Amino acid sequence: MSNRYNRILLKLSGESLMGEKQYGIDEKRVAEYAAQIKEIAEMGIEIGIVIGGGNIFRGLSGTAKGVDRVKGDQMGMLATVINSLALSSALETIGQKAKVFTAINMFPIGEHYSKWKAIEAMQKGEVAIISGGTGNPFFTTDTGSALRGIEIEADVMLKGTRVDGIYTADPEKDPTAVKFEKISYDEIYTRGLKVMDLTATTLCKENHLPIIVFDMDTVGNLKKVLSGENIGTLVY
Repeated sequence: MSNRYNRILLKLSGESLMGEKQYGIDEKRVAEYAAQIKEIAEMGIEIGIVIGGGNIFRGLSGTAKGVDRVKGDQMGMLATVINSLALSSALETIGQKAKVFTAINMFPIGEHYSKWKAIEAMQKGEVAIISGGTGNPFFTTDTGSALRGIEIEADVMLKGTRVDGIYTADPEKDPTAVKFEKISYDEIYTRGLKVMDLTATTLCKENHLPIIVFDMDTVGNLKKVLSGENIGTLVY
């Protein structure tokens, strides 16, 4: 069976790395993610990954505690680097080559990101983990992943969350919430759905990068999405 997508950008939230913990990194969760990623790498899919940093530090909530917004966002960028190193380590442990790129120069922690180096790594079968957001304050990691997905010419952006798609309301709070099979970028905007921030959604729309929002915490789901199974919600 041929793959539906040849190159993907996988966006993982920092919060999801907490697993059962209150903050930080749950080794069990990271190992599960690594195993799922290796599984699709073995299908011949080229993989770029962007991870958030909310399990360690959130720029926006930091500002509420008196941290300067720019410094807060920079702390958040560093948090994404820590998460990226953890995931790359988990991948290497199970024999899957991975390379960490950083949006700002942080040699020797990771290689300074460029589109060409990331594509070259993916073509060699390495997972390209792109950290540090966009390298600029005032942009979320969702926007970072949209930007990187477009740059590396991914066929799709997969947004792994703890919910199995996009709903009319928050399913964790509203039992009457209904799930969308697919939804347009514009409808996300007009309905005011909190899928990604507006900048990220607009970037994807203008550059025709489809998004699939799915539940990454159920082991095996990543492979199912890429095998064309109808799970999650497609944004087009």
